[in-house]
Amino acid sequence: MQSLNLEIQFFTPQIVRVYRTPDNTNPVKESLSVTKKPESVNLNITQDVNVVVLASDKIKVCVHLITGKVSFFDSANTPLFTEKDFGAQFTPVYDVRKATFSVRQAYMLDKDEAIYGLGQHQDGKMNQRNQKIYLRQSNMNVCIPLIVSTKGYGVFWDNYSPTTYADNPQEMSFDSEIGDNSDYYFMYGGTMEGVVANMRDLSGDSPMLPLWAYGFFQSRERYKNQQEPVDVISKYRELGIPIDCVIQDWQYWGKDSCWNAMKFEPVNYPDPQRMVDEIHRMNAKLMIVAWPGFGPQTDQYAEFKSKNMLINFDTWPPNSGTKPYDPYNPEARSIYWKYLSKGVFSKGIDGWWLDSTEPDHINMKDQDFDQPTHLGSFRSVRNAFPLMTVGGVYANQRQTSADKRVCILTRSAFFGQQRYAANTWSGDVVSSWEAFKNQIPAGQNFSLCGIPYWNTDIGGFFAGRWNKGGGSKNPEFQELYVRWLQFGTFMPMMRSHGTDIPREIYQFGERGHWAFDVQEKFINLRYCLLPYIYSTAWNVTNSRGMFMKALAVDFTHDKAVYDIADEYMFGQAFLVAPVVEKSAKSRTVYLPKGTKWFDFWTNQTYEGGSQINRDTPIEIMPLYVKAGSIVPWGPQVKYATEKKWDFLEIRIYKGQNGSFTLYEDENDNYNYEKGNHSEITMNWNDAENSFSIESRKGAFKGMINKRKFKIVLIDADQVKERTVSYNGNKLNVKL
Repeated sequence: MQSLNLEIQFFTPQIVRVYRTPDNTNPVKESLSVTKKPESVNLNITQDVNVVVLASDKIKVCVHLITGKVSFFDSANTPLFTEKDFGAQFTPVYDVRKATFSVRQAYMLDKDEAIYGLGQHQDGKMNQRNQKIYLRQSNMNVCIPLIVSTKGYGVFWDNYSPTTYADNPQEMSFDSEIGDNSDYYFMYGGTMEGVVANMRDLSGDSPMLPLWAYGFFQSRERYKNQQEPVDVISKYRELGIPIDCVIQDWQYWGKDSCWNAMKFEPVNYPDPQRMVDEIHRMNAKLMIVAWPGFGPQTDQYAEFKSKNMLINFDTWPPNSGTKPYDPYNPEARSIYWKYLSKGVFSKGIDGWWLDSTEPDHINMKDQDFDQPTHLGSFRSVRNAFPLMTVGGVYANQRQTSADKRVCILTRSAFFGQQRYAANTWSGDVVSSWEAFKNQIPAGQNFSLCGIPYWNTDIGGFFAGRWNKGGGSKNPEFQELYVRWLQFGTFMPMMRSHGTDIPREIYQFGERGHWAFDVQEKFINLRYCLLPYIYSTAWNVTNSRGMFMKALAVDFTHDKAVYDIADEYMFGQAFLVAPVVEKSAKSRTVYLPKGTKWFDFWTNQTYEGGSQINRDTPIEIMPLYVKAGSIVPWGPQVKYATEKKWDFLEIRIYKGQNGSFTLYEDENDNYNYEKGNHSEITMNWNDAENSFSIESRKGAFKGMINKRKFKIVLIDADQVKERTVSYNGNKLNVKL
């Protein structure tokens, strides 16, 4: 039996760190993920024979002095989570020439609890019980050693080396290749969303993105000159289809040896400032790609090499000599930004597509993981690479400008990355119905790791066989793409992208063709929902809430939802059930118990706890609204800020009491952090059929002082409407 040092540290009454080291070692650890400092927590400490109990007003931690086992209970003494007896194992290994350990920690789970999290994986699984997953970052798989339980707790295993998660009837464990310590954080939230709030408390809050970032993004691999992105926005404006951002993909820098030079090659991009200005004149934004690897003929490569800030293995593109920089080094992160700011940000670029942040690893050899970084071997910190490089861009832009909110799209993540305004996408998935279906549980599990912003390439990245079958004119691909876009309407970021087949709406046909018309319908729906989406974003930022929620989050009492992988909640109101089967004329939808549900399209009502069969013509994705929901409905616009929200429709779905807070600010700066924003809370009393609009809180430049609300009460057999004027003072409305 190993002799181990054990430290129990309360960060809050609900968050506890359990830290072990082998005897005669005393490694100093500074977490890359955890930013919170421990609070002063009042504890009641008692000992009963061989058990020490540390109790806050929220949880009790029991330490068994003989076995070393640590167990957790709520304040009512209900068991929550426990280690196994002698569950910590340290095995001596050498990491390059450093004597260290591989480390394993084993736990016991209840038979009936469901487990979620672990990042984003493409296996189609929702519940992570009875799984074995190797956690090492790669394209399409985001690896975060974190679990969330339906019992209302979460565990973050604070280790950055490749780690195996395993659960079987005997135990659940994390087994990391390198670790001087066993280090995990237990978080008790009472509810699953409460656990997510604990995650943000521990590792940083999620800042607001600009309002335009909740609109529609168009991209492809790739636009090949400076006129093409301009033409995309121009065509969307001509057609009257809403759009807010176009994305410039790779090789605007030229040949592969100049990979990621962070400047525009002069033949196809002779005047990049003109490109940016023309897009801005059409009230749209430009996002541009940057990578963590640099070609051997770039200035960055030369500077990083001279300062030993390259990690010596091959990254994308193949056979180019491109190497990744060392983002674990703060000086390297500053150098990275120096070039990005001078060559690109100075042109007025609005957002960053930080691609390949795993990073891509080509011709992988075991010795590649021996390569040194600023914080040790690459093996020892491998999974934190995305956190460090994304964090560098965020921190440096914040220091450079307060007028433009950071907006990052990236392909990988680690615990804590929500604090960097990063929207992770699911990688280069293929265009298939199976891949499409797998995205839904992938996004839900990812969101339960505390990172609220997630999306996929609408239509899938690799078109594959569709490219030979007529591409965007192929009815089979059109069906897949349209169904995927319907799903994308209810993601935190709605973005069309792919290779092989151009995905712009006009590539699919003209207005009057179903593939065009259904896309237009759902893009318009997205923009009408912007007041709801932006207010949900504020709930994410201010109250540590969630965008995409597994059904188990809001309906933990209903065990029938624990394994449902193809439905989810979008904010407080919407249950989303994408159509994920080819040529499906209908799909089965389970509506969780405990509430009444409205069909969004027909207002037909259903009792919760029922499974229904919904017809699914191509223009319909099953969408249900929870009774008691209050949904603000915005104007039809062509870009997010085209019209003021001075006459919003407020839809109330009868059947339960409800509340919603409408949030507004200046849309694209950080003045909201200084209190420059407003909140209008709305309450529905179902028994009295009364609706109250509370007094407005806060103010900001450009705020609407006088406005109208069209209040729409939706019931199964009738709809009542009433228009009221609101000047910021409390208003009661009887319906």
